[in-house]
Amino acid sequence: MEHQHIKYNFEYDRKLKVCFIGAGGHSFRNVYPTFQYAPVDLAAICDVNGERAATYARQFGAKSAYTDYREMLEKEKPEAVFIVTSYHPDGRVQATDIALEALRQGVHVWMEKPTAASVGEVEQLINASREHNRYVMTGLKKVFFPAIAKVKEIISSPEFGTPSSLYIRYPQNIPPLAERKDLRRLTGFLDHIYHPAAIIHYLMGKVATMSFESEPFNGGSVTNFRFASGAVGTMHMTAGISGSSPLERLEVVGSGCNVVVDNGVNLTYYRQASRGGYGRTPTYLVDDAAAPLHWEPEFSLGQLYNKNIFLLGYVPEVLHFCESILAGRPPQKGTLEDSLEIMKLFEAYRSTPEGEKAVINAN
Repeated sequence: MEHQHIKYNFEYDRKLKVCFIGAGGHSFRNVYPTFQYAPVDLAAICDVNGERAATYARQFGAKSAYTDYREMLEKEKPEAVFIVTSYHPDGRVQATDIALEALRQGVHVWMEKPTAASVGEVEQLINASREHNRYVMTGLKKVFFPAIAKVKEIISSPEFGTPSSLYIRYPQNIPPLAERKDLRRLTGFLDHIYHPAAIIHYLMGKVATMSFESEPFNGGSVTNFRFASGAVGTMHMTAGISGSSPLERLEVVGSGCNVVVDNGVNLTYYRQASRGGYGRTPTYLVDDAAAPLHWEPEFSLGQLYNKNIFLLGYVPEVLHFCESILAGRPPQKGTLEDSLEIMKLFEAYRSTPEGEKAVINAN
């Protein structure tokens, strides 16, 4: 398992000089606090609200605050920049243009999802990343969940066999087809499709085709996938569930095995086992060597593993980015190629009528 022993920020001998663009509530709760555990020297913070930028700088130990990110990048000359911003009035992603400018200035980029609002924009970032020899990573936190990382390890093992089918649940609605032409009507969908789609791509690889049906009451839907591997999958977007309900569920089936994650943290691996003869088996208990394995966190101790920034993948993803840059190698998760596959799905949802099959990746 990755990062069995976590260093604190002050224990690192070598740190990245970074700047941060954005001073909103999400970054305050979930991104800035990760720097306690990462090799980061936070030089400056930028926000269009100068008072807020200065407040965040005092709170998180940055030396300077700016209202113009171009000025900040020019003066501070960071090695990397973190971008957590919002949307343009037309529904496009602000971070896309900022990331392109940072790459032009020779700066590595970590950006919160969504990466962009179209396939073409992600391809622009890919080209700019290659041209300027700088890396871009998107905060696909779901693939850094400890539970999801463990699922990947399990389904990649020989005893699990070939992953043959997947089910994933996520509470999201989708507007009617006529409204999907307006990008502003899709900001919520764009913002959230990155979560289940990142897991799907991480575990099952590229989607070959998809089709979906939605209901008219809450905008919930069911999507069927055929993966390039030949496996199949279903995504249930459960718009309309109770606010007291767990949001997510994942199941992957192999050969005589399956693995389930409930609520993002409760992980059960059902290993190969026999049910016994029908009508003759007196107990539901199986041999210990074949019994299911179950993991869930405890919340009594003041441990790192039960902090939300670890459970929800924020610290692992920031560490992955920083360690990749320091080692001079491209990130392996949260890549622009990952974002490209997610955007292909987004565009398919945006343009495909219900019940019709969309080709995502041709053979």
